[in-house]
Amino acid sequence: MLMRAWHAARRAKGRQFMQTSRSLSSLPDNIKQRVHVDPMASTYDPQAVENGWQAFWETQLVNAKHKNANAPRFTMLLPPPNITGALHIGHALTVTIQDALARYHRMTGHEVLWIPGLDHAGIATQSVVEKQLWKEQKLTRHDVGRTAFLDHVHAWNATYGSRILNQLERLGALLNKDHTFFTLDEKRSTAVVDAFCRLHAKGLVYRHRRMVNWCPTLQTAISDIEVDTVPLTKRTLLPIPGHAKPVEFGVMHRFKYKVDGATAEFVEVDTTRPETILGDVALAIHPDDPRYFHLHGKHVVHPFTNERLPIVLDGVLVDPALGTGVVKITPAHDANDWACAQRHNLPHVVVMDKQAKMVTPHVPDFHGLDRFDARAAMVAKLHELELYVEKLDHPTSVSLCSRSGNVVEPTLLPQWFVNCTNMAAASAKAVRNSSMALEPVQQQRTWFHFLDNVQDWCVSRQLWWGHRIPAYRVHWHGSDDGGDDALTNERWVVARDEVEARRLAIEKFGDQPAMTLKQDEDVLDTWFSAALLPLSALEWPTDDNVPEAIQSMYPLNVMETGADILFFWVARMSMLCHELSGRQPFDKVWLHPMVRDKSGRKMSKSLGNVIDPLHVIAGIDLPTLLHDLQQGNLDPKELVRAEKDLKKEFPSGIPRCGTDALRLTLSLYLAQGRQINMDLQRVVASRHFCNKMWNAFRYALPLLPPSAGDAPTLDVHRPHMGLADRWILSRMADAVAKSHDGFQSFRLAASATAAQRFFLQDLCDVYIEFSKPVLYTATADDADGGASNERRESAQATLRHCLDTSVRLLHPFMPFVTEELWQRLTAADGRAESLAMASFPSKEDAAAWRDLDAEESMQAVLDVMHAMRSLKHTRKTLVPDHDDNGPDDSNLTIQCTDVALTALLQRNMADVRSQCRTGVHLVATAPSDGAYLSQSISTSCQVWMPLRATANTSERVEAELARLSKRLAKAEKTQAGLHAKVTDALYTTRVPDEIQAQDAERIEAAVVEIASLTESIATLHALRSQLTATTPQ
Repeated sequence: MLMRAWHAARRAKGRQFMQTSRSLSSLPDNIKQRVHVDPMASTYDPQAVENGWQAFWETQLVNAKHKNANAPRFTMLLPPPNITGALHIGHALTVTIQDALARYHRMTGHEVLWIPGLDHAGIATQSVVEKQLWKEQKLTRHDVGRTAFLDHVHAWNATYGSRILNQLERLGALLNKDHTFFTLDEKRSTAVVDAFCRLHAKGLVYRHRRMVNWCPTLQTAISDIEVDTVPLTKRTLLPIPGHAKPVEFGVMHRFKYKVDGATAEFVEVDTTRPETILGDVALAIHPDDPRYFHLHGKHVVHPFTNERLPIVLDGVLVDPALGTGVVKITPAHDANDWACAQRHNLPHVVVMDKQAKMVTPHVPDFHGLDRFDARAAMVAKLHELELYVEKLDHPTSVSLCSRSGNVVEPTLLPQWFVNCTNMAAASAKAVRNSSMALEPVQQQRTWFHFLDNVQDWCVSRQLWWGHRIPAYRVHWHGSDDGGDDALTNERWVVARDEVEARRLAIEKFGDQPAMTLKQDEDVLDTWFSAALLPLSALEWPTDDNVPEAIQSMYPLNVMETGADILFFWVARMSMLCHELSGRQPFDKVWLHPMVRDKSGRKMSKSLGNVIDPLHVIAGIDLPTLLHDLQQGNLDPKELVRAEKDLKKEFPSGIPRCGTDALRLTLSLYLAQGRQINMDLQRVVASRHFCNKMWNAFRYALPLLPPSAGDAPTLDVHRPHMGLADRWILSRMADAVAKSHDGFQSFRLAASATAAQRFFLQDLCDVYIEFSKPVLYTATADDADGGASNERRESAQATLRHCLDTSVRLLHPFMPFVTEELWQRLTAADGRAESLAMASFPSKEDAAAWRDLDAEESMQAVLDVMHAMRSLKHTRKTLVPDHDDNGPDDSNLTIQCTDVALTALLQRNMADVRSQCRTGVHLVATAPSDGAYLSQSISTSCQVWMPLRATANTSERVEAELARLSKRLAKAEKTQAGLHAKVTDALYTTRVPDEIQAQDAERIEAAVVEIASLTESIATLHALRSQLTATTPQ
């Protein structure tokens, strides 16, 4: 009967809509047809739901711009993805967080500026185009020349550069596209040049020779973030690009230096890099090491050149407890050795060129060899000379270029550096005095450690693609400036263009004859231009005046990004922007955790565990997943493991989950704190939640009258509301408050959880079920269980309000499905055209509906109903063939001695009977005859359910007791472990707040489970006693 009533209401709803629907001219025709004419599909389809909304939102965003000049501002910068990049799960997390923040602030009345852009990604882009040029034309960049090569890169960028931004739109990112920048566009290039010149004028940019990370494949110095450190515990063979055979690492070679002037005295030395022996200029010992007192002031003889090398005393470099206590000094190829050489005025001998080939014409046997071939050759030569001692396993780490996979070579080069000391101190001070917030607070220790120990920043890169360094080397007829390796600033000028450079050169050196200027061939580190983005994205500089955009939108309200680039981007933005503007570039830094696979492993192509968000959104079959794995360069063992995991987890492939499910999952995962262990089954579960939302609206809409702009407020219905109405509105108020609190404290997981729990557990699982008998009276009036028109109208208004509030709360996390459902719900009212531009539920307005008395009363009713359902489940377990609709059900009894609770249950008995689908008697004394299952609600209330025992009921009772006792022991063990964890003395200071909250929830869940299991076990013990008492002896 109820289903017939629902279908009748659905047909009537369609007729009413056609009569009252307002003109929706702003909706595109395809969306208008889908949401206001076509019937709702029977199941949720993310592909259909997500179609069309992005373009609609962008139009709405443009139309809504600057409507309120007095609105508070909210400015945020999307970390610019590389133009070579493809969408990965890190992008998905960043967009989910930032878009949720932007939508929330837009819905709370802020003028939001969310700035998108693209990073030119110097090394990555140049590498891609170089590979393409070689593949298509068999040419190198040097073959075509700098100008032609840059033309190739610009052409590539024009074709592929915006691909990643288009992919980001799949995630629902509602960006201010009219502010889109490219870090190599004219405005950003001007900002970079201007910043470099200003910093140089302040004495903060200088040129110096220093050890850098050199990639022989890419032919450039690279930053620390572009170096992957591979830890090794023993001898290991690693594949190295350009080498047919793997190269041996993780070993220590011990060999001997002959002491000069001694007949047969040798000094043993350890090295992991025998190829550098020809660069040795000295040996170092600790001045207090008694083993070598006799060697003070002595020399040794180089094994290959017979040169005399000094033995120096160095207590800084040498640890007597390590190895032999003697260290070979190779200043040109090791940073520590270079520092030692500076202390002792030692020379440096370069023995490798930029291709990592040996430059040793004085020792022809090794000249021209690749460094690793030279390594083997030198070891062989040492054996031949009887100077090789042994080879030992040695725990170490190998530094690999993240782009090429080649081993990074420490190399001395004259480079441009930024002096970071004072800037770092200012950035550290900003966090210490709370003028700039940094969360999570655990990251502050890392922030201070980096800034308090900051090193000067090498900003030179030996590339062609990037911002060319605005420095000019000056030469004139007869001058001797030291050539390309000149270190002194006297022969260099830094200027915005060549005209300014010539003027500065004449001021500095005089009008010399035949003066020439040559701009530095190198480009700036990509991170330099990225560090200026809080300023340059807002059009800085403008004729040396602070532009209006800076005044109103700088600093950014928040800088949200991954914790992995805290040093390399966030700290540098803080340092440079503060130095150039006098203000920190953001009010708050919020660092999100890294995404790993469900086992906690870092996502890597080499492990085959990378999650492609587009696969999750659109779905992909298993054969295609396996094919993609096999096309990679996985280790055979990892390939087997990855294939096994995929087949087990997704035997039919990854189902189409949609953007909303992925975003909701990532938002909920933020509660994990330091890292997210991504399990795709949780995305599937979120897709089920989307379907739950869809079905809830599909059920509710036919039962609600058309909305209208002049409809009475919800408060009008207050006098006619039942307990369930008042309860759900109170729960709604709680969810609204928690949602606001979560956003304002940057605990997005708390906001998402509050909104989801309200919709799922309160609205769907309870209120909608309670409302059915009331709402169906529109077509099937029942005098016994029916309701007045006022009661029905209040239930309709309550349900509409809660549905409306739910999609508003969830919209920042799930924009597509919430917009679709909201448009269907509000088809005929006069509110905002788009949910994205609508208002977020007001915390103050919702608070008016908070009713703790209603919540307490409703909880009492729900506890009784839960006990009844639990007993019915237990009875079904003990007597599987029991007929729940049989006559015994009419004897279900609630024994209650509390007067107030009895009155409450009497008032709501119709709901109790309807929800439990059973006959119920409310009595003051317990039943005395027959076998019963019972469960206590409180000291004054107990539920009894009759049980018709069968021959094997006693056996089933014992089996169920054993099962529940086992579960109880496991739950108690879990609780004890958690209790030990949270009572540890260091717990509150070392464990992130999010994890503490998570542990508290787990403890609460364990307590609830233990109580439930204990109650069920007590019920079975009581039943066992009854059965024993009634069994014939």
